Amino acid sequence: MTASFPLRHRRLAIALLALAWAVLPQLLSRHHVDMLNFAAILAIGGLGLGLLLGQCGIVNLAQAAFYGIGAYASAYCTVTLGWPVLAGIAVGLLISGTLAAAVGAPVLRLHGFFLALATLAIGSIASVLFLEWDGLTGGTLGIGGIPKLSLFGFVLDTPSRYYYFVGPLLGLLLLLARNLVAGRPGLAMRAMRDAAAAAEVMAVDMHRLKTVIFVLCALLGSLAGSLFAHYVSFVSVQSFTVERSIVFLLVPVIAGAHSVWGVIVGALFVALVPELLSGLGDFHQVLFGLSLVLVVTLLPGGLTSLWARATAPRGNA
Repeated sequence: MTASFPLRHRRLAIALLALAWAVLPQLLSRHHVDMLNFAAILAIGGLGLGLLLGQCGIVNLAQAAFYGIGAYASAYCTVTLGWPVLAGIAVGLLISGTLAAAVGAPVLRLHGFFLALATLAIGSIASVLFLEWDGLTGGTLGIGGIPKLSLFGFVLDTPSRYYYFVGPLLGLLLLLARNLVAGRPGLAMRAMRDAAAAAEVMAVDMHRLKTVIFVLCALLGSLAGSLFAHYVSFVSVQSFTVERSIVFLLVPVIAGAHSVWGVIVGALFVALVPELLSGLGDFHQVLFGLSLVLVVTLLPGGLTSLWARATAPRGNA
């Protein structure tokens, strides 16, 4: 009987969180719902980085490149070519996946700092291309007039409507990622991360596995970029710099890289804490930096480690 209490508590917590999520748009201002939508988009882009970092031990600083590809593909295809929204999203996914496979094949043979620097170079190159290739991206002027997403004729043209779309989408992606991690691919990734020599003996094709997860990460980044473009209806190069890649990477780092569901916590922290501190003026950036240092120092396992400690079974006294 005692052992069942933790499970019951988890189910109750999940039910309460789902209820809170459903009623939040009715309680919060339009601005705060807007911030929650940006947090959800940030979580989708950070999810891929969490898989790479937490499960494979790979630091990827190129996510903003695929984020930008998805956004610009949706913008160009819908505004300039007049294609349907889904076609623009599909083009972004196709370009991002193909580029990630082509670039990842040689780059992922590197290790440690060299691999991180290589992905940083990819992000930097993409940022320059977004700026200079103004025939496609609009350069510093950007691309405006991007149509809103619509489902069965229902236009997602308000933060509340978008909230009820992007939330379930994020939940579905998290569920799929959790199933991936819990299955044989997840076991192979953890073996590659923790004991590469043993994984090689077990016939794990580590390079192929790294490339597949890198492509999956790029696809999630591209999807996040498309969602962002259709939500704000305007994209410009300022949104796809290397700094954006660092922001995406903070999501799994703050949450706890080993936790799939934790990206929600990480995205909320990265998106909302600076907003909450903004009332303090320019000093809020210093406070946000200090908060990051405190989380990393005091909670090496991320914010989700607090939940793990609270729900861990306690031995008899």
